[in-house]
Amino acid sequence: MTKLSPKKIVQNLDKFIIGQNKAKKLVAIAIRNRWRRKNIKSYIRNDIVPHNILMIGPTGVGKTEIARRLSFLVKSPFLKIEATKFTEIGYVGRDVDSIIRDLLDISIKMLKKTIYNKFLKKALYLSKVSLLNYLVGKKASSKTKNIYLNKIKSGELDRKEVEISVEESILNNQSFSTFDIPSSIGGQLGILNINEMFGKNFSNKKTRFKKLKVKDTIKYLIKKKMNKIIGDKFSINKAIKFTENQGIVFLDEVDKIAMIGNSKRNDVNKDGVQRDLLPIIEGTSVSTKYGNVKTDHILFIASGAFHISKPSDLLPELQGRLPVKVQLKSLNSHDFFLILTDTENSLIKQYKELFKVENIEINFTLSGLKLISKYTEYLNCEIENIGARRLYSVFEKVLEEISFVSNEMKHSIIIINSFYIKQTLELSKFIDSFSKYII
Repeated sequence: MTKLSPKKIVQNLDKFIIGQNKAKKLVAIAIRNRWRRKNIKSYIRNDIVPHNILMIGPTGVGKTEIARRLSFLVKSPFLKIEATKFTEIGYVGRDVDSIIRDLLDISIKMLKKTIYNKFLKKALYLSKVSLLNYLVGKKASSKTKNIYLNKIKSGELDRKEVEISVEESILNNQSFSTFDIPSSIGGQLGILNINEMFGKNFSNKKTRFKKLKVKDTIKYLIKKKMNKIIGDKFSINKAIKFTENQGIVFLDEVDKIAMIGNSKRNDVNKDGVQRDLLPIIEGTSVSTKYGNVKTDHILFIASGAFHISKPSDLLPELQGRLPVKVQLKSLNSHDFFLILTDTENSLIKQYKELFKVENIEINFTLSGLKLISKYTEYLNCEIENIGARRLYSVFEKVLEEISFVSNEMKHSIIIINSFYIKQTLELSKFIDSFSKYII
């Protein structure tokens, strides 16, 4: 649980999100209250529930990013889900209980990844010892082992084959995501599937002798060691508690399940989804394949543009479960300029790094960035307000030709100024092209 003060949380969020200070302040207070709750007397702790938040504002102004960056900052399991994905119980579609099941799955992966990162060096060491035993035998002298260890480090033995006993379930499991494993015994071992160590399908203990190259042997031995370490260290009860006390759910597009005025057309399912959400947000126990998960202290952050509907169109009971409401403002040209210049990993930095791969240095002048910001605001007003997402469209148009012929422009320095942008965009044609398509 974070010990960051609300001010520190806001300062960290400021690195990635421009403006929306009120929303940042409220989520920072909500996270701080979790830490406060953890440190008070137990007899009243269970009665203190999170004050869930409803963010109201147009698309692209930072609602999702605030919640996502917050969860990353405080290392909490985070799930973003659209309210429109759910249907009332009895209809075809996802039920709201799947929110908690998905959140628990995320918690499990987070905790297992933490164990993985913590014990990787140990697994590398144990794998090195096992490999040396296969190569020179357990009774070999220290001098012999050191000679072979140096050969492993230099890559001299990469193509040498070793016959070892392997478990089929570990050797053949190649699904899911992968991570690079840095080797302390010689360079980069390459890609290793971390999820191979997350599954529970360890009952298949069929083994056989197989010849593997030294490099592949090391990867296999790491998998085997990490399987055992994670199996010993991981606790499903800890994952459930982690979900219950630190989980954050970002429920987007809640305005789409609001009943507009007195209209009842197509609203049976909307009304049902809202009613199904009530106990989840207020606090209930959800059954999962790992056990029951209580939702009383999970923080729910709901959001919606509310262009057509308004928050009061939601069921009164649901409004009551989202007591903290905050309005996020639309972004203007000054905001867009700050997004480009003052945020970490901004679009400018991203494009610089992309072109650097082909030895092209691309520089944006301040006048150029100000013009891009003005055009972005103008396009949002003329076509549709999609907030900061419009910047992607503008940048792609500005850099379209450079991106297309970049392989022919080695060792070039390109200056993107206001003159270049005016020539590239031809704003009237740009607007006309956008009006023909749904973006």
